[in-house]
Amino acid sequence: MDVADKLEILADAAKYDVACTSSGIDRDAQKGKMGNTLAAGICHSFSADGRCITLLKVLMTNVCVYDCAYCVNRASNEVPRTAFKPRELADLTMAFYRRNYTEGLFLSSGVLRSPDYTTELMIRTLSILRHEYGFRGYIHAKAVPGTSPELIGALGHLADRMSVNMELPSQESLRLLAPDKSKHDILAPMRQIKDNIAEDRDTRALMRRETTYMTQVRPKRKERAFVPAGQSTQMIVGATPESDFQILNLSAALYRTLALKRVFFSAYLPVNADARLPASDAVQLNREHRLYQADWLLRFYKFDVTEIIDEKHPFLDPDLDPKANWALNHLDFFPVEVNAAPFEDLVRVPGIGVRGAKLIVKARRTASLGEPELRKLGIAYKRARFFITCRGRWAGKGADFSREGLRAQLASPIEGGRHGRRADRVSPNQLSLFDAVETSEKTRIGRVDPPDRGLPEAPRAEGRTPSGALLQDAGRAGTPPRGEAFPQGAAGPAGALPQVPEAPWPLERKSA
Repeated sequence: MDVADKLEILADAAKYDVACTSSGIDRDAQKGKMGNTLAAGICHSFSADGRCITLLKVLMTNVCVYDCAYCVNRASNEVPRTAFKPRELADLTMAFYRRNYTEGLFLSSGVLRSPDYTTELMIRTLSILRHEYGFRGYIHAKAVPGTSPELIGALGHLADRMSVNMELPSQESLRLLAPDKSKHDILAPMRQIKDNIAEDRDTRALMRRETTYMTQVRPKRKERAFVPAGQSTQMIVGATPESDFQILNLSAALYRTLALKRVFFSAYLPVNADARLPASDAVQLNREHRLYQADWLLRFYKFDVTEIIDEKHPFLDPDLDPKANWALNHLDFFPVEVNAAPFEDLVRVPGIGVRGAKLIVKARRTASLGEPELRKLGIAYKRARFFITCRGRWAGKGADFSREGLRAQLASPIEGGRHGRRADRVSPNQLSLFDAVETSEKTRIGRVDPPDRGLPEAPRAEGRTPSGALLQDAGRAGTPPRGEAFPQGAAGPAGALPQVPEAPWPLERKSA
């Protein structure tokens, strides 16, 4: 099987892993090496239907010795099986990067032979990228539960972010649907990653101060930081009967005890026929959306789980966002005066976010704020007006200040997830590398003529490369992106991409 066929199989098999997140790390370009990483994020280019395409998201292999009921790659499924060689995947990553298709790599894997053997393959791949090619772009690596601590440590020094999938919200559900995995095998690498990050950060802080480091072996100054962008995890929602109350309490515990950067929720997608799985064919996208909103309140608004949800009402309201639901349950707290309320009270108002509350606190030092001023600050005044007063006047004139009256004003059902199974024409969560996407003339991504080498044309989304540099500006300046050079003796025409070097294998774009 050639590399292109492997890519088609393993990129499709990786689409159920969530990867749309900011990089969380700043790393500048360096002479003699390739690429950089921006803390602001890695998601700069999107497909016509809104999916991020800037990470090459693949599996090392879809061969797996485990038989998890919910997984399309489980051992009992009859699907085409293949695996990348480390050199193949490293060359593939660089080929896509040089063509401005991707800015980094998201690498997960099935379990080939054993967790340790699989992790060794991933380490070899990342070592080629980091050490041979000098790749400084973003790499997110999935740690395989059950991997030995030594290999977790080696992988962590090569990746920017690591994650261990929690998979399911309870030990009972894990035992039912993923009998080959255990709670210990999942939590042990998560604890190790957390401890290693803290140790690495403390060591580097001491060395920056040139303080005597009391160990027998002094760490190398040039050694890569251990998982500098932190760790995350992913849970499947809807495959088991756990409530939102249980899921959010588990998320809060993970943030508190393991210092996770993010907990991802993935609505259960039926891909296997199994008596242990739910009979429903619907995808719980509405529930996933509400869980993300509640998770945002936990991380950035300093809410407690018990404020958002309780055992008497264990599921989030599908027609009301969690913050508005909290406000309706605490009408005695409102209305608050925007010209006097402290920051902690302002962020509790529906329609006022963290940024908006900071702007209000700053602006009211020099002026008294009313409706026009709040709208100019970007406040969602249509929602916030029911819970605030401006200069002593209640802004929600005409509405009944009661739970029922305000709920009628604020309820907004989510329309995105009511279509049952996701459309068969669209691969969930990820753009296909091979299928052509038909778009209107207004949204069509601009293309340039490809070189006469059978190589793919470089994408130009809104005239920008994934790294955010204008292709047109690069052409005028005569400086090609990604450090590539124009052919010797030839001048680069304005607005045109330079010729790219030969790929280790020909990329072919297949028609839909």
